[in-house]
Amino acid sequence: MKKQKIIISGDLKVSLKEAIDACPHDKIFILTDTVTLQLCKPVIDSFEFLEDACYITIGATDVHKTIESLIHVWTELGDKGGSRKSLLINLGGGMITDLGGFAASTFKRGIQYINIPTTLLSMVDAAVGGKTGINFNGLKNEIGVFNPASSVLLDTLFLRTLDYANICSGYAEMLKHGLISTTEHWSDLLQFDLNEVDYAQLQELVAHSVHIKEQIVEQDPYEQSIRKALNLGHTVGHAFESLALAQNRPVLHGYAVAWGCICELYLSATKVGFPMDKLRQTIQFIKESYGQFIITCKEYDQLYEFMKHDKKNSSGIINFTLLGEIGDIRINQTATKEEIFEMFDFFREG
Repeated sequence: MKKQKIIISGDLKVSLKEAIDACPHDKIFILTDTVTLQLCKPVIDSFEFLEDACYITIGATDVHKTIESLIHVWTELGDKGGSRKSLLINLGGGMITDLGGFAASTFKRGIQYINIPTTLLSMVDAAVGGKTGINFNGLKNEIGVFNPASSVLLDTLFLRTLDYANICSGYAEMLKHGLISTTEHWSDLLQFDLNEVDYAQLQELVAHSVHIKEQIVEQDPYEQSIRKALNLGHTVGHAFESLALAQNRPVLHGYAVAWGCICELYLSATKVGFPMDKLRQTIQFIKESYGQFIITCKEYDQLYEFMKHDKKNSSGIINFTLLGEIGDIRINQTATKEEIFEMFDFFREG
């Protein structure tokens, strides 16, 4: 898989011009959702090299990460003169970078694209690593391909448009990166004040998180081994997301991952010896920042079924990434149905 260029930008206009110049093209398209059209388009409106760009807009939030939205993007690209030499710029959060990347990867058998993630979550997770896709048949990211963007531009200027919930959502992926890296980085993340955001410090933490993910993806671009470390919290987290969608109470991805980390760190403690003091410290931070996801024992079977459909599984066996310690990654771990239900008990009562 080709390596994408990650640009920590101090001047978005200069960085974007250089990224576009590195992608010879006949036409530029810019994909937004209804929210980023309003909040983020004004940031780039004055860039003269985008004055002839065509905008494509889809609905906001993960409920629009669908085949219908994808068809709309394909249709707009075709109707507005897109060719195999066109360039797509994805301006938005993880939903936009995932769906836009998939649209670019499949239109005319593939056109070049650039990601400009505008949420913290998409900066540290969705826009880096080459995963693209859509939700399908009630399941998260069920359809997609590996295909990195030509460039990913990270500029924390956009983070000032985010509310507390979306800052927290992205921060959950950063916390995951801390758990799979070093005790020092994990400790720094637990001490960051999400209520009074220091954006200069946050930019440094973002750069560190992106570096952690880049190193892992470079070693294992197609998720055959160590890249599975990035799945910590996601086996359960995706099940929580799917349940929330099914019950018409959607939750932000990062919140689901944070709650999933509580569950999977509990499994880590009971199965591979993750330290209880670090489990308690992490849970305290998550509960204070993310609250609680309410489930009942009546929903255990449904959650279990969602987990059985996770893409990381093999032959129907649920696959977890667990930790023996901070940075001590144990991939391809399994648990019995009884152990998983005990994990849900801990999550509800812990």
